[in-house]
Amino acid sequence: MQIDLLNEQGQAVSKLDVPETVFGREYNEALVHQLVVAYQANARQGTRAQKDREAVRHSTKKPFRQKGTGNARAGMTSSPLWRGGGRIFPNSPEENFGQKINKKMYRAGMASIFSQLVREGRIAAVESIKLDAPKTKLFASRLKAMNLPETVLLIADEVDENLFLASRNLGGALVVEPRYADPVSLVHYKKVLVTKGAVEMLKEMFS
Repeated sequence: MQIDLLNEQGQAVSKLDVPETVFGREYNEALVHQLVVAYQANARQGTRAQKDREAVRHSTKKPFRQKGTGNARAGMTSSPLWRGGGRIFPNSPEENFGQKINKKMYRAGMASIFSQLVREGRIAAVESIKLDAPKTKLFASRLKAMNLPETVLLIADEVDENLFLASRNLGGALVVEPRYADPVSLVHYKKVLVTKGAVEMLKEMFS
């Protein structure tokens, strides 16, 4: 299995051998869907809350007399049947949305995504990306010179301070180390660049 190795002008100058175990698997759509949903669910914070009939602000006065009005009897306006009343089963701020994904499924799902990126031609390799200064303009010009799309994910074997500071202010670009590559970003970004050193690290992680 080989992918394009790009130069600083974004031209494919040669091919880079990549492991079949990570970049040559069949696409498992169901597994990838489960992986993406679980990743997004685990990122949710259970901070939402609703009030039950005890927590809503109300009067304990009986709204109207028990008999003779033709209405159904009512004791308090905090009833869930009333507008402004409490919820029957309110959402709790301690609610946990997490979903469990075991290591074998995670490795297989990530390898499936990388393999699909190869088939779609959305992934390429570079020798390395180094910046002389932590300047966003410098990093943006480097991406523009390589004719990359608006959204690009760079997986580098080492993210130094210059590269981190220069890339964090670009909304369409994300620079991460292999251990921080996530399924949502891999699916979202139009182009994925990996350094040669990162390929070896991905092989150890997902083979």
